[in-house]
Amino acid sequence: MASIHDGHRGRMRQEFLARPESFPDHKLLEMLLFCANPRGDTNPTAHALLERFDSLAGILDAPTEELMKTPGIGEHAATLLKVVKEVSGRYLVGRTDMGKIVATTKDMCRLLRPYFFGARNERVFLLCMDGKGKSLGVRKISEGNANAAEVTVRSVAEAALTLNATRVVLSHNHTSGLAIPSAEDKATTHYLFQVLKAVGVELVDHLVFVDDDMVSMAESGVEFWRG
Repeated sequence: MASIHDGHRGRMRQEFLARPESFPDHKLLEMLLFCANPRGDTNPTAHALLERFDSLAGILDAPTEELMKTPGIGEHAATLLKVVKEVSGRYLVGRTDMGKIVATTKDMCRLLRPYFFGARNERVFLLCMDGKGKSLGVRKISEGNANAAEVTVRSVAEAALTLNATRVVLSHNHTSGLAIPSAEDKATTHYLFQVLKAVGVELVDHLVFVDDDMVSMAESGVEFWRG
């Protein structure tokens, strides 16, 4: 038995395929929620989500239990939204070009930024390169809470040596919205530089990310190679 919404959904699909870049956020949400609600009207739910969480980013970052407080959002719809966020992050990671020469800080940023997509906690990643600067891979070192993530010498050294890297770039994010390296960040970087140097690995830089910014310690004049 056909739903009264079938014609509307068909028109929306055609409209989206004709101009996806200009499709408004509420309509994207409405279409996405078709998958969780095959027959009902998902337009009010889409508007309710945007009103409650302000933006698509706010919706995708929201805890599952908070999403389910929105009328029309049950476990299936909340799970779908979480899947979309995870797929988006993996898509960005998959588009990075491993095997290319990393010659500039911009290259480092391009390779590492996708790993912090949508992060609610602090994460630490290591970009590994060979002596010519060719990227060998990115390894996750740790993930902590909203305030800190642990970095151990062993975890960093193992990640570098596993990929036979001779040059590495450390990176982590701040959930505070400020990409300014802390005194602890600087001390950790200096210590890691010295330890890695002893095993033939050069720590080239330490990048600190927030949503819309990145700070390179090397370019900021943090001379972590000096004691």
